Amino acid sequence: QVQLAESGGGSVQAGGSLRLSCAASGRVFSETAMGWFRQAPGEERVFVAAIAWINDSTYYEDSVKGRFTISRDNAKNTLYLQMNNLKPEDTAVYFCAARPPYTGASILGDNYDYWGQGTQVTVSS
Repeated sequence: QVQLAESGGGSVQAGGSLRLSCAASGRVFSETAMGWFRQAPGEERVFVAAIAWINDSTYYEDSVKGRFTISRDNAKNTLYLQMNNLKPEDTAVYFCAARPPYTGASILGDNYDYWGQGTQVTVSS
């Protein structure tokens, strides 16, 4: 079993910043590729960013490139998503997710086997 707990969501104005955190337990974090996804009201959950376990390679959805940064601190078993220059269209519930150990990062939600409960991000114009 893996437990994931997101934090850091909130309400900001457009152009503002937030940093999301995802605390992981129950598995060796350093051997697990991780991802962030988001779900806006009435829409499906979509990929935001992912980070590999073996070399920390990162992957981003096009609309967040240059604004969001995914990172990990293996010593703290924590995943981060730094979000800058936020836009109203970034408003969503953000979820972190873990892949099975020793597997690569993925943009597909079906490839992740554990999910957090989500944290709300609201960006006003």
